[in-house]
Amino acid sequence: MALPGLRGTDHVGFTVPDLEQAHRFFTEILGCDHVYSLPGITRDDDWMREHLNVAPGTAATAIRFYRLGHGANFEVFEYRSPDQRQQPPANSDIGGHHLAFYVDDIDAAVRYLRENGIRVLGEPTVSQNASAGQRWVYFLSPWGMQFELVSFPDGKAYEKDAPVLLWHPADPAA
Repeated sequence: MALPGLRGTDHVGFTVPDLEQAHRFFTEILGCDHVYSLPGITRDDDWMREHLNVAPGTAATAIRFYRLGHGANFEVFEYRSPDQRQQPPANSDIGGHHLAFYVDDIDAAVRYLRENGIRVLGEPTVSQNASAGQRWVYFLSPWGMQFELVSFPDGKAYEKDAPVLLWHPADPAA
């Protein structure tokens, strides 16, 4: 049985060390639209621990929502917390993560990132097996958060006989 009423992903939320720096990255580099902002959340009681699973004394100093093309929205927080870790998790850490963006031309996208001073990790990699037909490469935000570019303009190998296809941002209604 599935979660009743589930439709799909609404947003991805994450924390950044400097919301103004993140705003510039999301709007100027990635091309997100800033949709709206919320005031921060500061509570003296146990509300933050109870509702957000963070330490007492934590404050969400700012919150902004962004939209990027056809996909989930981003809810971006700037927190201050007495037990805050400053190092982003690696992919291999529990809770490690990355956001992957589909691009039509991965080589043009990599050139653009590098021209704008964004650290790209290596060169695009050619996928194998069920993902054959795809190329991908990781890049880092100015604060070290991991992102990925993927491109598979002619599809992936698994699609030939799969009863269910992965959602594709170039064809969001499919």
